[in-house]
Amino acid sequence: MLTILGFAMIATFLVLIMTKKMSPIAALVLIPALFCVAVGQGAQLGDYVIEGVGNLAPTAAMLMFAIVYFGVMIDVGLFDPIVRGILRFCKADPMRIVVGTAVLAAIVSLDGDGSTTFMITVSAMYPLYKRLKMSLVVMTGVAATANGVMNTLPWGGPTARAATALKLEASEIFVPMIPALAMGLLAVFVLAYVLGRRERKRLGMLTLDEALAREPEPETVSAGVGGAGATGGEGRLRKGSAASAGGTGTDAGAGTGAGADAADGDGDGEFQGLDPNRSTLRPKLYWFNAGLTAALLTAMIMELMPIPVLFLLGAALALTVNFPHMPDQRARIAAHADNVLNVSGMVFAAAVFTGVLTGTGMVEHMADWVVGAVPDAMGPHMAIVTGVLSLPLTYFMSNDGFYFGVLPVLAEAGAAHGVSPLEIARASLAGQALHMSSPLVPAVYVLVGMAKVEFGDHTRFTVKWAVLTSLVVLAAGILFGIM
Repeated sequence: MLTILGFAMIATFLVLIMTKKMSPIAALVLIPALFCVAVGQGAQLGDYVIEGVGNLAPTAAMLMFAIVYFGVMIDVGLFDPIVRGILRFCKADPMRIVVGTAVLAAIVSLDGDGSTTFMITVSAMYPLYKRLKMSLVVMTGVAATANGVMNTLPWGGPTARAATALKLEASEIFVPMIPALAMGLLAVFVLAYVLGRRERKRLGMLTLDEALAREPEPETVSAGVGGAGATGGEGRLRKGSAASAGGTGTDAGAGTGAGADAADGDGDGEFQGLDPNRSTLRPKLYWFNAGLTAALLTAMIMELMPIPVLFLLGAALALTVNFPHMPDQRARIAAHADNVLNVSGMVFAAAVFTGVLTGTGMVEHMADWVVGAVPDAMGPHMAIVTGVLSLPLTYFMSNDGFYFGVLPVLAEAGAAHGVSPLEIARASLAGQALHMSSPLVPAVYVLVGMAKVEFGDHTRFTVKWAVLTSLVVLAAGILFGIM
C-alpha cells in the first residue's frame, strides 16, 4: 500500500504543477500532507515536517544569503564585463549564446555546488536572453543538464555517496567513468547547438548595436516562480489583453518566460546587466568585488567554513562596503527579496515533501518494489539495470535515499550474479543529468527563480533532454566496457 501511495503522491504532484493547477509551493506542502493522512500517519505529520525542515535549513540559509550576495554583485556591475564580452564574442547569435551557456555552466560546475553554478550562470547569461527575447527555458534546461553531468565529480556528491555506500574508493569509480561522462557532456553541447540553431531560426542573428538597441516593452509583465503570469509561447501578457502572445516558443507547449519584466525589482529597467546608467554601479570597487568573489569561491572549494556561513559573511561584507548607507542597504535587500522568498520558500516546502516521503516509509517501500521487480534473468546485467533505474529513482528521491538505501541492495543482487560493485557504482551515476531537474533538488529552485521561469515549464522542456543525455552516458559506459 505504501508503495502505491508513494508513486501516487509523486505522480499527483508532477501532474498538478505541470498542468499549473497548483503552484509548486502549495503542491509541495498540501499533497504530502494529504497523503500522510491517507496512510494513517497524520498524527506524525508535524514530526516529519520538522525533521525535513531541520535537514534542509542549512541549504535554505545558504541560498538566501547567496542570492543576496550575487544579487549585489550584479547590481554593482561585477558581471557586466563578462556579459559584454560574451555578447561581442557571440555577435548576438542565439546559437552561440546557448552553447556559451552550456560551456559556462560546465566550467562553473567544477566547484561541485549546483546552487552556485546556477547563480553565476544565470547572472551572466540572463541579460543576454532577455535582451534578445530568447527562450529562458532553453537557458535553464541547458544549464541544469550540463550541471547534472558535471555533478558526478568526486567532490560533487553522488560519486562520494556511491563510494561510501559500497565501501569503495571514489577514484576507482570516477576515473574509468571519464570517457562516458565526456560523451555525456558532448551530448549537452550538441543539444545546446541544436537548440541554439532553433533559436537563431526563430529570432535571427543581430549585430551588437542592434541587440543593445532593443528596448523593453513597458506594457509587458512577466511571471515569477510559481506566479500567475502567462508562460505559453513567449510567456508574455500584455496589459489589457486576454491571452498570451503564443506560438513562438522553442518547444511545443513549453512556456519560455522570455517576456520582459516591467521592472526587475528596483525599477532600473529590463536589461540591468548592461545598463551603464544604473545608480547601483560601483566601478571603483570592481577589483574589491572580484577579489571578494574569488576568495569566497576558493574558501568554499577548500571547505574552510560551512557554505551558509561563507555566504552570510560575504553578503554582509558586500553590502557594507558597496552600500555603506543604511537606506541603500535596505533598498538592495528589498530589491532581491522576491528571489529570496521564492527560493527559500520552495526549499522549506520541499522539506515537507521529502519529510513525509521518508518518514512514512514510502521511499523504502518504493525502492524495495522496484528492486524486487527486476527479473532474475537480468541478474548478470545488473549494472545496466542499475543505470536504467538510476534515471527515475534519482529523480523521484534524493541522492542520499538512492545511494544509501537502494544502491547497496542493487549491488548485493549484482554480486550474486558475479557483477562487480564497481560496475554497479559507475552505472548509478548515469541518471545525474536528470537528477538536477528533480523537484527534490533545492538548487533547481535557484535556477528557475533567478531565471523567472515557471517550474512546470522547466520540467516539461528539460526532462526529455536530460533523459536523453543520461542514456548517452549509460550507452557510452556500456560501449567502452566500463559497466
